[in-house]
Amino acid sequence: MATRSRLIHSWANTTAAAVPWVIIAAGVVIALVAPQADATRAGEIVLMACLATFFSVLLWQLFSSGRCTGRRRTPLMLLGIGLCLWATGSTVLQAAAATTTISFPTPGETFFLLSYLGFAAFLLTDAPRRHAATSTIWLETAVVCGATVCAASFVVLTPVALAFERTGMPLLLALLYPMVDLALATLVISQMMLGQRARSLRTLQLVGGFLLLAAADSSFLLTLSDGFYFSSLLLSSLWGASLVLIVTAARTSPGELQVSQLPRDQSRTLVLAAAVATGVLLLEHDGVVGGVIVVAALVTLVSAGLRMSMALREARDATSELLLSRTDELTGLPNRRALLSDLDEALKTVQPMSLLLLDLDGFKDVNDSVGHSNGDALLINVADRLLHVFGSRMQVARLGGDEFAILVRKDDSLELMETANQISTLVSEPHLIDGLSMTVHASIGIAVRRGNDTKGTDMLRRSDVAMYEAKAARSGALLYDPSQDSFSRDRLQRTDELRRAIRGGQLEVWYQPEFDATTLSVNSVEALVRWRHPTDGVLQPISFLPEARRHGMMNELSVEVMRMVVADARRWVDEGFAFRVSMNCAPPELLGGVVLPRLYETLAETPLPPDILVLEVTEDSFMTDPARAREQLIELRHHHVQAAIDDYGSGFSSLAYLRDLPVQELKLDRSFVSTLLTDHRNRVIVDATRQMGHALGLRIVAEGVEDAATAATLAEMHVDVLQGFHLSRPMPAADVASWVRDWSLELLRRPVLHP
Repeated sequence: MATRSRLIHSWANTTAAAVPWVIIAAGVVIALVAPQADATRAGEIVLMACLATFFSVLLWQLFSSGRCTGRRRTPLMLLGIGLCLWATGSTVLQAAAATTTISFPTPGETFFLLSYLGFAAFLLTDAPRRHAATSTIWLETAVVCGATVCAASFVVLTPVALAFERTGMPLLLALLYPMVDLALATLVISQMMLGQRARSLRTLQLVGGFLLLAAADSSFLLTLSDGFYFSSLLLSSLWGASLVLIVTAARTSPGELQVSQLPRDQSRTLVLAAAVATGVLLLEHDGVVGGVIVVAALVTLVSAGLRMSMALREARDATSELLLSRTDELTGLPNRRALLSDLDEALKTVQPMSLLLLDLDGFKDVNDSVGHSNGDALLINVADRLLHVFGSRMQVARLGGDEFAILVRKDDSLELMETANQISTLVSEPHLIDGLSMTVHASIGIAVRRGNDTKGTDMLRRSDVAMYEAKAARSGALLYDPSQDSFSRDRLQRTDELRRAIRGGQLEVWYQPEFDATTLSVNSVEALVRWRHPTDGVLQPISFLPEARRHGMMNELSVEVMRMVVADARRWVDEGFAFRVSMNCAPPELLGGVVLPRLYETLAETPLPPDILVLEVTEDSFMTDPARAREQLIELRHHHVQAAIDDYGSGFSSLAYLRDLPVQELKLDRSFVSTLLTDHRNRVIVDATRQMGHALGLRIVAEGVEDAATAATLAEMHVDVLQGFHLSRPMPAADVASWVRDWSLELLRRPVLHP
């Protein structure tokens, strides 16, 4: 039904639009058939009836459109008033012509002139301002409209002025009609360029309608003989067609508005407009028409000149912006965009070339220790050195961060390695920054142009691969080695996969039980992250955590792991288990201010009993920022989370940490536990640490228990908790509850179960 209604509505609109054209065609037929020598009364009546029907249909179309589209009622009403005035003038003229010869001007001219006020009011209200036009748009509009007025006035008005034999008011009135028509057409064009009209068929119909009026009015005045009207079938048809076009456009809904600037080859348009104005000025002009043409030509030339000067300024600004977009703001060197652009251009030639990618080792530590301002000063110093030594024969660029690139016009491997060594020596010389002497080293990757290279990004990628290999091998500089590229490609692909794995639920938390050294009951489990890769199976942390750290994904990964750990702990509490759940937290996450607040939010949403959760931190945390680490551990206690020092004894241990920091557990490093039975000194250290920890009220956990003898010895030494593969391997979270139940039942069946 809806489709049928749309079809009927479309057919009705098409039919209504065709009616005025049918009436014009009928009038033409009647005029051709009626006697030409002495028109009969019947013929005049028929022509008057056609005229009345024509205007009635147009007015009815406007009325019906205004009723359907209320917000456009005002402009349609104004156009209807203008059309009524035009119809009245035509009726007066036609009635007078039936009885006598009519001289120009006639009383009907008043209605014609007033009708133009309605047309102008329609155009102004039909195009409300939607966009703020810039000075550029105004000038371009003035150029186009000025040139249009020049050309149209010269073609339309000049012949009228020359052919019209009368002067004074009759001449002024004769010129006024086509001048007003051209002004209204120019107004529509101006509205379009100023963003008040859409560039559409509707706008074209309006311009065409007023241009047809101008052509009809000027042609009609050329037919005046001795000041008397002389109409024709062609002129009547032109007047009717112009009014139909205007009404049809008015009934059409306006399109989407947009500012319509000249095309990008606007200089051609401006030059053409200026040429038209200049050509018109070179001709001789007299009278009113001449004044109009001269003024319009001068406006066009001045506007074109101003627009061309603005175009030159825009070109200078664009050049400046392009230069800035290709320049590194900090060092003034070409940036990545400029380097890649130059590489692409150079690859179009056959000359040899290579790309050296330089990365400063440990630059992050410089920023962290002396501040970013001094780090920036160091980058500027490195850039100045490279530019001073190599800038005259090579292109030096900064890619961002602490990465620089040098484009070399050679491909000999020995020469390239020699250049790389020179760069390394130059960069490693001490830099005096703010009174401090700083020394940095560089890792350099070298990529030589291949015969099939077409993009600069290919060379940049290879040099990046070689640079990472040089950094990993601590070799200073390395040439790109295709045999190593597969690993690098895998690493880049693995990084992208890991990013999607964190957000896609591929991470899992496995748990390794920790046992009471005396009873062997499970008193805690340690969370260990795993990655269930779609094709490679379950991956250990060592295979993906370094990449996560290198590419800034550790915060997101840690938050996701902590969320899962809290959820698992809540589930086990609800199932009646009372063991603690511990998880690791590296120094950057402990001190960074992102992970722990998210942990507290998770605990607020999923509350746990006090001291169920244990956060394991390493001694590195206290060396990096002792005050900050203490604040974070105190905050943990406020949220009823315990803290454990993991791998105790593996780093720079200090008794002051144990005295000052709010920790509840010490986990002895596995290096002491694994050699407990064979190294007497290690046994003494373990025993002394146990006594000291107990004196401070700390739990002592021995990790890395791999055999029964070690477990028994630790139990005899009164270590509190044992952890290791001898007792249990890590297991998925889903297996923990059933495993702990089975283990507890086994303990009940064997009350004396030695480790």
